[in-house]
Amino acid sequence: MALEGEGDETVGREGADLVLAVDCSTTAAKAVVFDATGRALATGRHPIPLTRSAVGIPGAHEQHADDWWSATCVAVRAVVAQVDATRIASVTVTHQRESFVCLDGVEELRPAILWLDSRARREVEELGSTRVHEVSGRPPDTTPSLYKIAWLARHEPAVIERATRIGDVGAYLSLRLTDRWASSWASADSTGLMDMRTLSWSAELCDLAGIRVEQLPVCVRPGDVVGEVTAAAAAATGLRAGTPVVAGGGDGQCAAIGAGAVAPGTLYLNVGTALVCGSVSADYSFDRSYRTVAAAGGSGYLLEAFLSSGTYLVTWFCETFGPFGSTGVALAPEELLEVAAAKIAPGSGGLLALPYWNGAQTPHWDAAARGAVVGWTGGHTRAHLYRALLEGIAFEAKTLVDGVAAAVGAPHTRLVTGGGSRSALWAQVLADVSGSPLVLCAEPETTALGAGMIGATAAGLHPDLAAAAAAMGHLGRTVVPDPAAVAVYADLGEIHATLYSALRPAMTALRAYSP
Repeated sequence: MALEGEGDETVGREGADLVLAVDCSTTAAKAVVFDATGRALATGRHPIPLTRSAVGIPGAHEQHADDWWSATCVAVRAVVAQVDATRIASVTVTHQRESFVCLDGVEELRPAILWLDSRARREVEELGSTRVHEVSGRPPDTTPSLYKIAWLARHEPAVIERATRIGDVGAYLSLRLTDRWASSWASADSTGLMDMRTLSWSAELCDLAGIRVEQLPVCVRPGDVVGEVTAAAAAATGLRAGTPVVAGGGDGQCAAIGAGAVAPGTLYLNVGTALVCGSVSADYSFDRSYRTVAAAGGSGYLLEAFLSSGTYLVTWFCETFGPFGSTGVALAPEELLEVAAAKIAPGSGGLLALPYWNGAQTPHWDAAARGAVVGWTGGHTRAHLYRALLEGIAFEAKTLVDGVAAAVGAPHTRLVTGGGSRSALWAQVLADVSGSPLVLCAEPETTALGAGMIGATAAGLHPDLAAAAAAMGHLGRTVVPDPAAVAVYADLGEIHATLYSALRPAMTALRAYSP
């Protein structure tokens, strides 16, 4: 992963001892500067607007790609104001996965379609198959770009015809930073258009989606240098022109690295916008109990279980049912809710939530699935519902974790990362539902840290990724289950496990009325 050419001179220059990680997520662009020990020296953040179904298309979730870039520029300028840009040895991008944009040159032809978008349900039913799963590593589902690209080919064919470039968030930011249309294969794999055995574009899948391989970015190994920050990008971001840009990976893959999952034997749970758990595998395999993605370490794979409603559901709740009044203390809405929900006993007074707000992924892979809350009485409050949502996601997390652990057939150390892990209540609920101790990662921006580890290795600050993970990754506290709560959740978990099959007929019938 060593930098080449001009990059060698840059890294060898006295004082170039830091790395910059850019995390362009669904909700915001974040920039974090790390030193070689993994200490975050500067952070910046800027929100990214999200449009839900306002475009008149059921299930639509869209963003403007230019907002990815402008938010990234704001976030990076914020950290450059805190740290001398000449000290930054490399820039590595991580990002929301499955989201894609269609470009004519550098101009977007329509808003980008996000991983959350569920408009392509019919395309999933018609085009999804065991063969597609075998090649792409992904069971048929609305999240991969493939089916939504096929939707565009059917409903907006002029966009596909005019597009000179179709690519993921990493490819887009690479283009804006370096003028090179390239993507890490740990980023590009999220399109569902790659042959995962060869880690190259699949002509078969591209033909199925209705596009040409030539429209897609060049794929490079994670950790390779994509290019250098151009003069125009330097002016926009405050970075030094010529700073090497290193190929990173999707946010799930980088979160795994940030959690220290760089070799088989560790299972991580990332409680981010989506709920993702996974384990490293040296070899390719595919199964409905997980989806297979390229590891961001440059070789091997991650076997991931996935649910699209993680902190997305918390954000939805706060936006839909807020404001929450004033307590005289400056607390965020979710913090106010946590204070109230923590006073409620495990089980939320008999309220159970099935958190399929964006369909069900592992293990059901059912785009028609919908969220449900059962057990309502007049005694329930908003705080009961909030806690029930946290518990519902925790029940799903246990299913995901147990499924991956069974699939790989080995004991695992369980590490928890992501924004949800910062909630003391939610972390305790996750431990109580799982019945196992959970080790939290010390760095709150674990996804950015993983990207930083890749960049630090490429910059020569560490000899390899394992050394970078050992030096830069730090564990936080261990959350120990409460035996009384474990017993309650064991009983409720059995009931929760029956909800999907019991409600599936109603979900199917209601599909015609869903936005």
